[in-house]
Amino acid sequence: MTLRSGLFRTVTGFHRAVFRASGGRLLGRMGGMPVVVLTTVGHRTGRRRATMLTTPVADSQRVVLVASYGGYSHNPHWFQNLLTHPEVTVTMRGMAERPMRARVAGRDERVELWARVVAAYPGYERYQQRTDRLIPLVILEPYAVPN
Repeated sequence: MTLRSGLFRTVTGFHRAVFRASGGRLLGRMGGMPVVVLTTVGHRTGRRRATMLTTPVADSQRVVLVASYGGYSHNPHWFQNLLTHPEVTVTMRGMAERPMRARVAGRDERVELWARVVAAYPGYERYQQRTDRLIPLVILEPYAVPN
């Protein structure tokens, strides 16, 4: 682990702790977008993994995540996790942990959403320009957990 990645993990851990302790009232926005804690199941390990992300589009019926990974050539780990295990949980400001099901936006849906994503945070367009891969948009929708 490099000094930079160690510092990033420390800051993210602090952010997650403050966010959870305050119910998202503190540090609940970043870059003008709401912060979410996405909890996935590891595609190899089967262990729960919590990731701090931002959402450029969110309403009562869906949360949209951008698997940009800063424009790197490969998708982030959380994306692979939800492809394997699409049942996830999300925590946002003022909202208890909520079960949701993930799916990747289809081509036409992505076109419509991409304009909204870039309007919320223009940096996503720069990330797309850095990579040859089409950055996936993930749509999380609520679902009832089976008893």
